[in-house]
Amino acid sequence: MKRLLFCLLLFPTICLLIGTSSCTGNKQVGDDTTESKVSVVVRKYPDFSADSAFAFIQKQVDFGYRIPGTQAHARCADWLYAKLKMYCDTVYYQKATAITWDKKTIPVYNIVGVFKPKAVQRGLWASHWDSRPWADNDTTRKNEPIAAANDGASGVGVLLELARNLKNNPPTYGIDIVFFDAEDYGKGEYENSFCLGSQYWAKNPHVAKYRAQFGVLLDMVGGKDAVFGRETLSMQQAGWVMNHTWSIAEELGFGSTFTNDNVYPITDDHHYVFQGSQIPMIDIIQHDPAKKTFAHYWHTHADDMSAVNKETLQKVGKTMSALMFNPPIEIQP
Repeated sequence: MKRLLFCLLLFPTICLLIGTSSCTGNKQVGDDTTESKVSVVVRKYPDFSADSAFAFIQKQVDFGYRIPGTQAHARCADWLYAKLKMYCDTVYYQKATAITWDKKTIPVYNIVGVFKPKAVQRGLWASHWDSRPWADNDTTRKNEPIAAANDGASGVGVLLELARNLKNNPPTYGIDIVFFDAEDYGKGEYENSFCLGSQYWAKNPHVAKYRAQFGVLLDMVGGKDAVFGRETLSMQQAGWVMNHTWSIAEELGFGSTFTNDNVYPITDDHHYVFQGSQIPMIDIIQHDPAKKTFAHYWHTHADDMSAVNKETLQKVGKTMSALMFNPPIEIQP
């Protein structure tokens, strides 16, 4: 799905103050990111249903292997588009093609749901929705595809549930939800072979001259006892967004899940979004700080619905809901 660079490379109300340093909400890329705690007043935000998110994940898996060019892939894309049409103000179905590492031409479907399309201030949330064609980390059946319940479908499930909530609780600024395609078709030995959908979108956004003030990528966010550390590229490119997000998670009681462990740089969709658009974007991704790798079922046949945990979905989803309604920018009237 992505690769470690290592060193190569309805309304609960909470009115609490966290941290000790100030956050103006007007930070830009390049501002100081050394302070890991910021002051955030977490005000009301829509509740989050892990059960609903889990059902959205199950539905994706039920389509079958979501490999670009297959019927299951096309059917799932249509379903994702239809779901976002139910919730969002505007939806884009971005269709393109890409050349893979093995010289195949595959269809790429990026699906974008937009809230408040005319708003200048915007936040970007994203996840990839395709599944890996090979179980290359498994001990058997290495050349067979995987269900990819956590690696892909979990982030989409969380975002669909957030979109469902936004329909009845409109944000005060623009929010864009992007489902990137063809993230997991790559091979580690081939440069830029992963994240084909986000590479295309970064050069060809759904709206000309699109700009968001910040972005958040969700990747493998449903695993049992998952830990999300501070990924290096996220800190370098959008440390102020990560500090704000992690402070919200800590205040919500999820500090043991959103940890201060340093994570090696990861080539993921957020990296290509930043490269192509300069939108500061963080990657919330499961990582084992002790083993310095992803979950044990990563790129194996064990990445099925048994790998998805509702408690983890609840922690991530609640944090994201709070972040959407308490963004790391000052909202102008």
